[in-house]
Amino acid sequence: MSKPLFFDQSLQKLEVLFRYSGMNLQKNITSTKDIIKYRWLFFLNFMCVFSAIIASIYYIIFGIVNGKSFIEVTSVAPCLTFSILSMIKSFYHLTYEKYVKELIDLLRDLEIKENNREKCVDKEEIINEETGFLNKVINVLYVLNCSMIVVFDMTPMVLIAVKYYKTKEFEMLLPYLDVFSFIPYELKYWPFAYIHQIWSECVVLLDMAAADYLFFTCCTYIRIQFRLLQYDFERIIPDKSISKGERFKEDEFRDKFAELVKWHHDLIHSSNILEIIYSKSTLFNFLSSSLVICLTGFNVTIVDDIVIIVTFLTFLSMALMQVFFLCFFADLMMSSSLEISNAVYNCKWYSAHSKVGKQLLLVQTRAQEPCKLTAAGFADVNLNAFMRVLSSAWSYFALLQTVYSK
Repeated sequence: MSKPLFFDQSLQKLEVLFRYSGMNLQKNITSTKDIIKYRWLFFLNFMCVFSAIIASIYYIIFGIVNGKSFIEVTSVAPCLTFSILSMIKSFYHLTYEKYVKELIDLLRDLEIKENNREKCVDKEEIINEETGFLNKVINVLYVLNCSMIVVFDMTPMVLIAVKYYKTKEFEMLLPYLDVFSFIPYELKYWPFAYIHQIWSECVVLLDMAAADYLFFTCCTYIRIQFRLLQYDFERIIPDKSISKGERFKEDEFRDKFAELVKWHHDLIHSSNILEIIYSKSTLFNFLSSSLVICLTGFNVTIVDDIVIIVTFLTFLSMALMQVFFLCFFADLMMSSSLEISNAVYNCKWYSAHSKVGKQLLLVQTRAQEPCKLTAAGFADVNLNAFMRVLSSAWSYFALLQTVYSK
């Protein structure tokens, strides 16, 4: 009986997200029947979010035309931005579905090959350390997303109940009031509007979580493979060749070296596939995060209503965590690819022939070019990019405060 793959176990944790968002993870869609079977929920959810986006845009235009305050007009901006971001992420997942399948198959094959190698305690510690951290992050984010759904969806109900208890008046409240800008403010429409907003919010969080958690998972397993490759490169020339004064056997080295070079090539290819899948959506992610952080931070400093402050603080924390973990896992993957160069240097190259040293030098030189992810080529995705997002958000925030105070 084959050993269950850690990668498959991590993908299983994401199944609920992909199932209920309607996004396909591993199914091969080749026929019209498959399209109907695996796409109907996706398109239904897509139209639900799209209608919420139209409502938010209409609310902003309606507010500007009717002279509403800046706070009222921008109150739906975080919801609108996250909704558009979720659509973009799900759209690119659909567009590059074959690349997603290719990446999953490649990472699965790499783990199978590793399982067929000689067992090593140090390698098992590397795998357990990285997968344990990934599971902790995803579990915490699961809890936070569920808490967000409960808070946003139940807050209007609590306020309605409190007001009815105090005044015996029933006030129709919604998590987001943009819907009432184009449908009548009547009781018969209120339940449908409430259900629509709950549904839209769940779909937005599902789409974003599915795309982001798959990104975190792929980055982690590429990093694991890079760290395992480092381990093997450092030991490609055994100590016996030094202790016994022996020259390293060239034919023995050649087979192992070819295996490690192929392994390195597969990891470079994996990072390139990940770049294709996520680079364009990451660009909008960076741009939208700066806007959301700026607006939510500004609104928190201006309004006095505690409910609105808590709402905007929730959006602010969500935007910060979302872009931080995106940059954090990409940075981990990039740094592990660079460490291959150090691993090659740390091997016993000085005990082998000069020809072997030249071959190792080629690998070391290639490893100094990092396997990195970019925002459509405009910026590298790493922790420095996260700091630039914060810097941009702060600049916009300072500009808004200056304009608003005049």
